[in-house]
Amino acid sequence: MFFQQVYDKTLAQASYFIGCQAKNVAIVIDAKRDIDTYLEIAKQNNMKITHVAETHIHADFLAGSRELVEVTGADLYLSDEGGENWQYEFPHIGLKEGDKIEVGNLSLEVIHTPGHTPESISFVLRDHPASNEPVMIFTGDFVFVGDIGRPDLLEEAAGMVGTKEIGAEQMFESLKKFAALPDYVQVWPGHGAGSACGKALGAVPSSTVGYEKIRNWAFQFGDDYEGFKNYLLSDQPEAPVYFAMMKKLNKIDRPLLVEVPQHPTLSLDNIAKRNDLTLIDTRHKSEFAKGHLKGSINIQNNNSLANWAGWMIGYDENLVLITDDGNQEEITRKLMRIGLDNIKGFITNIDDAELEKTKIVDADEVESMKDDEDTVLLDVRGKSEFKAEHIPGADHRFVGSFRKSLPNDIKDKKIIIQCQSGDRATIAASYLEKNGFDKVYNYAGSFLDWKKQGKETTK
Repeated sequence: MFFQQVYDKTLAQASYFIGCQAKNVAIVIDAKRDIDTYLEIAKQNNMKITHVAETHIHADFLAGSRELVEVTGADLYLSDEGGENWQYEFPHIGLKEGDKIEVGNLSLEVIHTPGHTPESISFVLRDHPASNEPVMIFTGDFVFVGDIGRPDLLEEAAGMVGTKEIGAEQMFESLKKFAALPDYVQVWPGHGAGSACGKALGAVPSSTVGYEKIRNWAFQFGDDYEGFKNYLLSDQPEAPVYFAMMKKLNKIDRPLLVEVPQHPTLSLDNIAKRNDLTLIDTRHKSEFAKGHLKGSINIQNNNSLANWAGWMIGYDENLVLITDDGNQEEITRKLMRIGLDNIKGFITNIDDAELEKTKIVDADEVESMKDDEDTVLLDVRGKSEFKAEHIPGADHRFVGSFRKSLPNDIKDKKIIIQCQSGDRATIAASYLEKNGFDKVYNYAGSFLDWKKQGKETTK
């Protein structure tokens, strides 16, 4: 058997390439959208991708399963569980509990594991030349290392009221199927640490059924469903707003993108007279602070680029990306993985433009300003971070909420922005300035610096 995990650290998302070396055929589970990765694995290992499968309708990334099928001619296997509202709307081979996919000498048995979503399935792998016993389970967003999939995403991101309690009950029952597997079975989940699909995902890439039964909080409640439900639904991170679009695009028939697109390099003259463009400056926050184009939003090209772009940018916006030369393809890949395809081009040189600077303040300035009547200290971190500890007098407004609801009630005041380490503060400050807030100050050091300076905090 050939096995390779493909891990996208920018979305903390895992996909899997599993092949039968005797027959030179392979299956890909939960493919990301830039599919050239899997084509290269197949080429290097003399394999043909004959099967493509998904564990559920994904919310946090745009699956590349259909693109991969388009290029390879593979069969597409998707869940037909969950009821009529949870059916994929394009041709596929439907899977139900107990169905098996045969890939050469390998087989994958389907287990219906609802909870995170109603149609969620897991795949139990057997390597028959060696043994007929199960050796691996691919759980998608059902069981992670140290955590389980959250059942509230449908309600939080897609507005499906009442679904989280139903999902919690389904999850409680699905875990019994998982616990019944042999302890030695390897667990390969769909996400790792940093994903918003759970609240305490481990950084270790895989686990075993036995390890999870000992260490995963979800298996420590026994028959206490109420205790399990209350813990599962409490303190989950904010659900990114783009998740609703991913749910839609992963379910419906949509245009396919089988190659990573190339975008032109633009000059400042190209954009000078256009008012229909959204400028995203992907440079480091310190470079942005020194000088940036008026109206540009600073979302740095790091592992969080796609996540925050999904929070702050609409799918109907025309994007121009300001970047250091040479990383255009990297940025394009990150954005296409969540379906942000409306890129009009890149700008790699703004030296000749009239630039604006960010107003930066330090801890002492924040301390002297924050209690003034005409000043608001705005903490833009997540609600659980703020609840755990914050600067006295801070007003909490999560940065991800700004696109839906700007803090216009404080627009006439001086606004000091802070987060945990400064990245989200820069996003928030630049977003407010783009939308006409003209008295914005960025506490670049943010909460970590505040604590380092020995300043007072509260809960």
